[in-house]
Amino acid sequence: MHSKNWIGGEWMTPKGAEATVKNPSRFAEEVGVLHLSDRSHAFAAADAARAAQGKWARQTGAFRGEVLYQMASALEAHADSLARLASREMGKQLGEMRGEVARGISLLRYYAGEGMRAHGSLIPSADTDVLQYSRRVPLGVVAVITPWNFPVAIPLWKIAPALICGNAVIWKPAENGSLTATRLAEIFAETKLPAGVLNLVIGKGREIGAALTEEAAVDAVSFTGSSATGRQIAIACAGRNIKYQTEMGGKNAAVVLADADLDKTVPILLSGAFRSAGQKCTATSRIIVEKAIYEPLVERLQAAISLCKVGDASDLDAYLGPVSSAAQYETVGRYVSLAAAEARLVAESPAYAEAERGYYIRPQIVEGVAADHPLVQEEVFGPLAVLLTADGFDEAIELCNQSVYGLSASLFTRDLASAHRFLDVAQAGMVRVNQETAGVEYQAPFGGMKQSSSHTREQGQAALDFYSATKTCAIKYAW
Repeated sequence: MHSKNWIGGEWMTPKGAEATVKNPSRFAEEVGVLHLSDRSHAFAAADAARAAQGKWARQTGAFRGEVLYQMASALEAHADSLARLASREMGKQLGEMRGEVARGISLLRYYAGEGMRAHGSLIPSADTDVLQYSRRVPLGVVAVITPWNFPVAIPLWKIAPALICGNAVIWKPAENGSLTATRLAEIFAETKLPAGVLNLVIGKGREIGAALTEEAAVDAVSFTGSSATGRQIAIACAGRNIKYQTEMGGKNAAVVLADADLDKTVPILLSGAFRSAGQKCTATSRIIVEKAIYEPLVERLQAAISLCKVGDASDLDAYLGPVSSAAQYETVGRYVSLAAAEARLVAESPAYAEAERGYYIRPQIVEGVAADHPLVQEEVFGPLAVLLTADGFDEAIELCNQSVYGLSASLFTRDLASAHRFLDVAQAGMVRVNQETAGVEYQAPFGGMKQSSSHTREQGQAALDFYSATKTCAIKYAW
């Protein structure tokens, strides 16, 4: 398969640099060829989106919703093949990838329903004979810049609300999710989505992403990725006075109190930490444990992780596949080396088969480092979790909040008072009790506090607020 751009309803293969895409599970397998665009394609996409947006915005909400329903049905018809392609391209375990595609279908249908729901309110006036109300209006052209770790769900939780609000979209996916993006656009091209309403541009972030955020005629940018890039995008968009949304890093804590049900807690901890090879911004990377329960928890973690099979992403028996790329393997590997030098290994999964030539990293849980250590404070984005101990609830919360990030946090307890107190005082945008730090439902707001977010929210009804502007209308009908 070859990546392509989809601009103004037309397909074109960029003539820039090319790269062979290898399966991160098996280096010998070629998945396709990546073709990179130059900046001119970003500007062409902006022109196409601008030309299409006015007519799209004038369509009824029912019409736009019907198009999104068609997109959902088309995706459902190709769900398994798309999941297999994505799994081969970026290494996510196939069962997880199938679940992600199913989530994408649900997202499209959820926002399709918004086409027939109220999007304003009647406002009393202090004057007589005045009808005053608010209504939601489109922003115009929106650029969405998406990461590789959720190559289907994250694009769709941006694209779907943007479209239903009447915007046209330029989508710039991560390089190692571009084959999946191309196939997804091909699927949507089967529907009645008007030409130019959704445009796909494949390329490097420093070139295409920079052109979209710094120069192209767009009205908003939604970005998910690294904190460093997110801050650059925020600065560029603020300088142009265009709306922006950045979802960035996380260093998420799971707090285990002494009264927790360990038989239920341990599988949830492992899933939160190691599914998707730990490559989630919401992954559990800090496990904070009351001292009274520390040893029993460690014993259960050791037993449970011994059953976590690392293997080919297509193996449905594998708990996790490889990390996504050579760059990711190198980055996570540096933290694994740091842990080997400065921490104590508590638990590790079995070794993967030596015959597997891929970017495999065994899940590890370590202990013995201070709360200010890089393993505790920096986002690893891989299958490595750190154990910390606390004397009680107050110290556990202090450790939980001791981070520049504030994306997600969870508590494990049977005590209702502790649960409610945690939900009040944990400094994270998403707080959960007896659940993973990962896995927030699509109909609920998604986003973080502190350095994890620009403080808007994705998904749910909150996404509609970002992808629209509020217009206040008043008419004096007797004068």
